[in-house]
Amino acid sequence: MTMLQNIEIERSVNNPLITPKDVKPSFPDWEVLGVFNAGVAEYEGEVILLLRVAECPRQNNPRHVLVPVLDVNGRASVSEPAVEIVKVDKDDPNLDFSDPRVIRDREGGTVYLTSISHFRVARSRDGLTFTIDETPSIWPADPLERWGIEDPRITRLGDRYHIAYSAVSERGVAVGRLTTSDFVSFRREGLILAPTNKDVAVFPAAINGKYYMLHRPVPESIGQPEMWLAESPDLEHWGNHRFLMGLREGKWDSARIGAGCVPIQTEAGWLILYHGADRTHRYCMGAALLDLQDPGRVIARMEEPLIVPESEYETSGFFHSVIFACGAIRRGEQVMMYYGASDDSMACASFHLPQLLEALKPLT
Repeated sequence: MTMLQNIEIERSVNNPLITPKDVKPSFPDWEVLGVFNAGVAEYEGEVILLLRVAECPRQNNPRHVLVPVLDVNGRASVSEPAVEIVKVDKDDPNLDFSDPRVIRDREGGTVYLTSISHFRVARSRDGLTFTIDETPSIWPADPLERWGIEDPRITRLGDRYHIAYSAVSERGVAVGRLTTSDFVSFRREGLILAPTNKDVAVFPAAINGKYYMLHRPVPESIGQPEMWLAESPDLEHWGNHRFLMGLREGKWDSARIGAGCVPIQTEAGWLILYHGADRTHRYCMGAALLDLQDPGRVIARMEEPLIVPESEYETSGFFHSVIFACGAIRRGEQVMMYYGASDDSMACASFHLPQLLEALKPLT
């Protein structure tokens, strides 16, 4: 158990809950590199994790990297995904392979991702022991998803679940939306934000007749990667975009921030569990409160992080020192927060909501 800000954070004794070895690859000669950043929901008495599964062909030649991308001219489906394998020469002097996640040119531009991600459903009765589907639930299927689909966030509205996710291609990172009523069949609703944007979390209730979402534009010249708010009359058309919350120099969230879990409604306000990174690329989770009737107004924000990478599965792995939550479940006064650990595995930590609300100091 960890104590930060007088809040008891209890990591599950089952952590990591799901690791790459627990997931069957989509193809016999592939390997799963990471299973992380899952969307979270409750459905018919079960906890659902919509896993992001990152995988690639086994690398058998040290002189090349085999990069998987969607074959936009092939027939893609859940049962028969169409994939093209690109062979990239590691001796190419114009390319940078220092980051295991991407291949960049020497000017810093991304040429390829080293893996392709899809979504796969995992189910649990106790929220800690999961049964994982053996095949993909949702595979990339659009040219704007040629490099994969990533980081789903699930919001229940009525009897339908709305899934915001990152659609990745050489055109950039856009935001798509899926819907489902049973986590068996899924309907594509199209893109809702153009590149470059990500970290979208839709509020789980309409506020004064409007839907709201958190999002994170990614400026490439002027501006910083910070948190914004948008509103919609119908979940399809989004506007009135406005700045919500920014970086804090010298603190744990000094380099970038973005929405983590779908906002949680409390009597004190909308609880925002958000991720932040510093200049060393350490990702932690923090908390803030938004006004219940005016979610564009931040009424409280913690100075220090709620949880930091400290367990072995959080400080080592595919991309070390990362805690990145995409979903939480509230059960009375307890909140179970599910998170990706080191871009590698899934884990869970719980805390008591009254302790967190007490630690959130009103802004002056």
